[in-house]
Amino acid sequence: MTDPVPQRIRDVAVVMPAHNEDQHIGHALSALRTAADVLNRARPDIRLHMTVVLDSCTDRSADITAAYVAGDPRFSLVEVALRSTGASRGFGFRSALAARRPIDAGDLWFANTDADSAVPENWLVRQVELAENGADAILGSVEPDPNDIDPAVLRRWLELHPFREDHQYIHGANFGVRGSAYFAVGGFPRLRAHEDRVLVERLRSRGFQVVATDTIRVLTSGRTHARAPEGFAAYLRALSAELPAVTG
Repeated sequence: MTDPVPQRIRDVAVVMPAHNEDQHIGHALSALRTAADVLNRARPDIRLHMTVVLDSCTDRSADITAAYVAGDPRFSLVEVALRSTGASRGFGFRSALAARRPIDAGDLWFANTDADSAVPENWLVRQVELAENGADAILGSVEPDPNDIDPAVLRRWLELHPFREDHQYIHGANFGVRGSAYFAVGGFPRLRAHEDRVLVERLRSRGFQVVATDTIRVLTSGRTHARAPEGFAAYLRALSAELPAVTG
């Protein structure tokens, strides 16, 4: 259970796992850098670091990320061979913590997104606001990129996922958690899929304050070929399969 008075956030660590995302990661890193700039201007007292976890990449993801690391000291990268989204996220969180010691986990906020997603400018500022108002975890909304999804699939997805506060959805591409809460429940499980759902279930079972919001909506890839076996792309592919075939 958290303290009745939430702690002020002093450190923000962003983790972005990636596996062969050279078609998307440049846009993702650019959007993340903009959100970092906004946070730095609004809250210069907060230490910020962003870690990209390159998991078994064989494309140009490492080269693209390295260019950002070379040009911005807030970025770092680590290369792993875990072949697991959950393990990659967890490794990134541990790496971020080790790099920022000494630190109070109650003052630390972990923000998580994906390498095929673009966060909005207020993504980090809003998470810090909610955290300092008592949130121990934040579930943000996502929207498939209309540029790489079939319009019929997008319409169906929007019908099933109306944008609103207090929504029921959990997306690894838009998730934040207080460090003390994260470590109290054992962190991300080593799963290839649904690691975010399991973590949120653990947080709720322990009485931590989980807030769902549409105020930090992330634009994510609308592709239907999956990285994770049961991830967002697989879900969109299932929606596509349910739609009637177009004839004529």
